[in-house]
Amino acid sequence: QVQLVESGGGLVQAGGSLRLSCAASGSIFSIDDMGWYRQAPGKQRELVATIASGGRTVYVDSVKGRFTISRDNAQNTVHLQMNSLQPEDTAVYYCKAVLKTRATMFWADYWGQGTQVTVSS
Repeated sequence: QVQLVESGGGLVQAGGSLRLSCAASGSIFSIDDMGWYRQAPGKQRELVATIASGGRTVYVDSVKGRFTISRDNAQNTVHLQMNSLQPEDTAVYYCKAVLKTRATMFWADYWGQGTQVTVSS
């Protein structure tokens, strides 16, 4: 059994900052990529940022220079520091991890339950 639990969402004014965190727990053997995705009302879920186990990062163009993804491999956690937030960043943010469990030993995607981020203008 694996769980990804997000925290840190909330309501913030435009120009403000939030920090999202996601902790993976359970019978985990190894974690590869970890990342953040978001889904706004009426839109498809989109990638925000990912970070590989070695630290290589990928960002969607709209957040480059404003968001920073980081991870702690020892704690199985991933964070998203979001600065200069804009109303268009409003969405439910989901954490994803590509990992192997001790039971199955094959790579699979695991998702958190999502956390709401609302940016007011």
